Amino acid sequence: MRRRRSGYGEGVTLIDWDVAVTTGTRLVRPGPQVDIADARQAVSQLRELSVTAQGHVTEFTGMSPLEPAGPAVVVDRPGWIRANVEGFRAVLEPILDRLGSSRLGNATGPVSTAVGSRVTGAQLGAVLSYLAGRVLGQYELFLPPDPDGTAPTGRLTLVAPNIVQVERELEVDPRDFRLWVCLHEETHRTQFTSNTWLREYVQGQMQEMLLASDMDAGAFLERLRAAGDAVVDVMRGGNANLIEAFQSPAQSEILDRITAVMTLAEGHGDYVMDAVGPSVVPSVAEIRRRFQRRREGANQVDRIIRQLLGIDLKMKQYEEGAAFVRTVVEQVGMAEFNRVWESPSTLPTMDEIRDPQSWISRVVRSRPLPEGDGQVSAGE
Repeated sequence: MRRRRSGYGEGVTLIDWDVAVTTGTRLVRPGPQVDIADARQAVSQLRELSVTAQGHVTEFTGMSPLEPAGPAVVVDRPGWIRANVEGFRAVLEPILDRLGSSRLGNATGPVSTAVGSRVTGAQLGAVLSYLAGRVLGQYELFLPPDPDGTAPTGRLTLVAPNIVQVERELEVDPRDFRLWVCLHEETHRTQFTSNTWLREYVQGQMQEMLLASDMDAGAFLERLRAAGDAVVDVMRGGNANLIEAFQSPAQSEILDRITAVMTLAEGHGDYVMDAVGPSVVPSVAEIRRRFQRRREGANQVDRIIRQLLGIDLKMKQYEEGAAFVRTVVEQVGMAEFNRVWESPSTLPTMDEIRDPQSWISRVVRSRPLPEGDGQVSAGE
């Protein structure tokens, strides 16, 4: 990985990205034992099925990607870690440069800052090593610029060892499971490539949240104490997490908007993968049943880590988002549901996700419906 220093003052870096990669790839557990022939077959099939899934998703949703999409990029766990460090870098470095050294740099000397950057890098690497053994795939929104400075629009990535491991644990048909996963991840790619404003909206909200930080030295120490309290609370069976511990009041409102759009995106992905499934994935009902049971059956240590990292929140997003999509599509049809992707103003709030009727009233019923009563099936 190329060396590049991040901001917070000229010549000062608060995150050592190389340490993040080194730590993550050192700590990540190896994937399942697979012989070379089976590994090559899995990679080839995942690429093929990602292309197959594209057609199913666009046909079912009625959404039209505005850019060509080739096969997914298939990686191992260290490859996923490296890609995500680059993604964090692409998002955070411009923000750190804008913040400058005034908030934390003045409170620390160059030696302590250098030590702190390595600690932060190691912490990021440790978190990514945990996630790298669990993520099946993702649509990477934030990538390093191309050599000419152009920002790539995104990349679909599938983590082959994790997909193989889960299909073995669930004892399901490998091809069915792989296509099922591809349907979910291709839905994410379709969301962002059919609506070019969406990526900029998400990135803008993330930047706004980070820039809204009040992280002077005193606030930083106070948040660290809050993070410690959150860990204790979770160990005692509470509901705290580290995301909330590090929020300022100004950031909470922005995070609500980010949570709403990601809940919509994740729920839409789950809805599409299950709705398309019966026609192209014969064992989809059994896969969903076993997969859901696996989600809920983590051991105590795993549940604690998931809660601290906010992963349980993500699981709730799948459920709430899918329920919102299902209700809206059942009542007004897929074409009217797709109005969620028109602009930031048509995105649902978290309150509307939990009360789909309020979104329908605000966005759909505010103009006359097409001829008929709007009660069309999801596939029409």
